[in-house]
Amino acid sequence: MAKVIMVQGTMSGVGKSFLVAGLCRIFKQDGYKAAPFKSQNMALNSYITDEGLEMGRAQVMQAEAAGIKPDVCMNPILLKPTDSTGSQVIVNGEVIGNMRAREYFEYKKNLVPVIKEAFDKLSKQADIIVIEGAGSPAEINLKENDIVNMGMAKIVDSNVLLVADIDRGGVFAQLLGTLMLLEDDERQRVKGLVINKFRGDKTILNPGIDMIEEKGNVKVIGVLPYMSIKLEDEDSLSERFDVRERKAMDIAIVRFPRISNFTDFNVFEQNENVSLRYVTNAYELEGADMIILPGSKNTIGDLKWMRQNGIESMIRKMSENTPVFGICGGFQMLGRTISDPEGVEEGGKIDGLGLLDTDTVLKKEKTRCVKNGHINNLEGLFSELSGLEYEGYEIHMGETKDEKSFENDSVILKAEKNDVYGTYVHGIFDKERIADAVLKALCDKKGISYQEGNIEDYASFKEKEYNKMADVLREHLNMEEIYGMLKEAGIES
Repeated sequence: MAKVIMVQGTMSGVGKSFLVAGLCRIFKQDGYKAAPFKSQNMALNSYITDEGLEMGRAQVMQAEAAGIKPDVCMNPILLKPTDSTGSQVIVNGEVIGNMRAREYFEYKKNLVPVIKEAFDKLSKQADIIVIEGAGSPAEINLKENDIVNMGMAKIVDSNVLLVADIDRGGVFAQLLGTLMLLEDDERQRVKGLVINKFRGDKTILNPGIDMIEEKGNVKVIGVLPYMSIKLEDEDSLSERFDVRERKAMDIAIVRFPRISNFTDFNVFEQNENVSLRYVTNAYELEGADMIILPGSKNTIGDLKWMRQNGIESMIRKMSENTPVFGICGGFQMLGRTISDPEGVEEGGKIDGLGLLDTDTVLKKEKTRCVKNGHINNLEGLFSELSGLEYEGYEIHMGETKDEKSFENDSVILKAEKNDVYGTYVHGIFDKERIADAVLKALCDKKGISYQEGNIEDYASFKEKEYNKMADVLREHLNMEEIYGMLKEAGIES
């Protein structure tokens, strides 16, 4: 059976996911088979396994860092918010339905056996399991029937690392306040504190660290610097959403209120001359070299949002001279109509942007499958994509058709007149030749030079980032203390 250690945070966005990934990579480098685990994840970034099951992308990223294949048992419960008070509930990779917050709060205790079964399966395959918590363990209103923070630590009898983000300020209050709000038995599980995202001279922190250790009676085992690591992060708090700088090649991505799978575009970040900007109003689209409509958890609702704030009309206008690319929900929006006869989202029927000659009917059954092959023959600006190998996956609730039966014949559909494209395939750009061809086409259109071959396969790029992260953690984290937490279980450095 595997030995466990758990990473919890003082709040969301403190870097738990990255720390789990970094520890998984270190344990892998040290010769152990490590695996990530998060009992319950709330995210709109999801992934489809080879078995056609759905899980959170954060655990996929962590599995990659561990050098193992993603398995749905690493994330047995996934919540995908549909609005401010409800979510689609996915258990063991399968949708069981939509629930309001209160309904799920009462229901989740029934999922403890599911969590235990998933963890037991994983523990038979790994030497070390690194568990990630969610939000904060000190959320008093959520402690009853907790299954993801201290409740999870108790289920598997795990020691805990508590992480705080100093970049937002108030790090000492975060750590001490969290410890004070924990029950005595919970506080005893916290064996180390980690201060994340520090900029500057660490010695300045020493008085604060001494005070934390004295008042909290827990060691600070690491002060991690602010890392420029280009890996996938939590969707709702991503710093990628804050980018405003425009570079030689400017790609504007519409940031829907329920945006999903924005990781589809991370591959372009390898090129220092490319800016990826997530836009929320029409004027931010002006001057973009390419517009992308990403995935959405509520296609009809997000289409209405675009219509109300003027983004839709701006895209229609710009599509005459600017390429537009829609993926999944964004692809559905580009068509003529979206119908929802079964009330999957909001019911009824709505006109789309009308830039593609397609019609979509939403259905309760979710399409989940891995996709790979070669891109079909395309015309227009992105004709060089024709025949290139791609890998990805589909995850959507709906069927889209045109006169040529798009679903059966094509990976990417193109508008007859303008450079408007759509696909259901997430990860369509991840192969290096595809991303390269897209950027070259944008540069050719703009009349600027482009050196091909400066984007590598995204999987290879991420491998380097995982190793870079591990190097930083080894330098600034007391791994002897961490291995000490595992030593009594037979794991030694």
